[in-house]
Amino acid sequence: MSGSTSDDAEVAVVIVNYRTAPLTIRCLDALKGEKALLPKLRAVVVDGGSGDGSAEELAKAIGSADYRDWVSVLPLPINGGFGWANNQAILTLAKGASPPDFIHLLNPDTEVENGAVAELVRDLQEHPRCGAAGSQLLNTVGHRAASAFPFPSAGHEFVNASLSERLGSLFGVGPRSLQPGRSVEVDWVTGASVMFRSQALRETGLFDDGFFLYFEEVELMHRMRAQGWSVRHVPESRVVHIEGASTGLGAAAARPHPAYWYRSRRRYFALTAGRAGVAASNFAWIGGSVISVVKRLVGRTIESPARLKDLLRYGFLAEHADLSPSVPAWGDLPGKPPAWMGNT
Repeated sequence: MSGSTSDDAEVAVVIVNYRTAPLTIRCLDALKGEKALLPKLRAVVVDGGSGDGSAEELAKAIGSADYRDWVSVLPLPINGGFGWANNQAILTLAKGASPPDFIHLLNPDTEVENGAVAELVRDLQEHPRCGAAGSQLLNTVGHRAASAFPFPSAGHEFVNASLSERLGSLFGVGPRSLQPGRSVEVDWVTGASVMFRSQALRETGLFDDGFFLYFEEVELMHRMRAQGWSVRHVPESRVVHIEGASTGLGAAAARPHPAYWYRSRRRYFALTAGRAGVAASNFAWIGGSVISVVKRLVGRTIESPARLKDLLRYGFLAEHADLSPSVPAWGDLPGKPPAWMGNT
């Protein structure tokens, strides 16, 4: 690890498990080495209502000598989604006797390389107005995976749907992901391994629980940046990621996006840009899809046109609830059901 990390930093790692107990235990095993660099490191494993014995399996594993002094289990009664489950852990930590300075969200299908957590702490300490710092993800063969991104926009929706990076260059739309070689400020970073400064969460609030899954970290970082906090990508923090192990929606997955992906996308644009933003993003996607259909007609391989159908069905028109934030404050009590449950 380059630089130095304060031994006094209070860091809490939050891992949300949903029916992936063996992966979660592997994730914790890789995390053990960070204790030597961060003596005050602790972890909370949240079971998001798995209902498959995961909570009991995790409790048994964490009762061993390797984990009992620094890991706890928080079983939840429902599968309330990624943001809501993380919120429950954060709200519980905030009510504790010694709230952490930094909260590191880590997917259960990840394994940190040595020093990965400490590097995020170091970067946040070096940049006092940084609210969130994200790791460089690696795939299972060690290649760099997309980890830092520009905010979604109508231009990006057009280019993504058209499947033509050349059109992106023509219209001045940047790449969908960024690959910086050093620590740098970006729009948003992946939620698979991201560390938040607790003070930033105190000021901006936690995850909007109107999202079930996807886009919730993008909206939170958009909110943070709007309130004067920066977001940074830290390539020195390296984390292996088995993408989509919990959801089956990894980069190479052939299955179509679920309905909640489109609803989350719709909510993101509604909260950040209003009804006009939803309309602009959708018409841009439709325009790009027309180009991709033409490609298909001339025999070039493209994505299934089912995505356009699903967009029209699930994500086209902003609903009233999409325009209403549902953001718990740092000092709120845990346990309130997520807003998305009342919106479906």
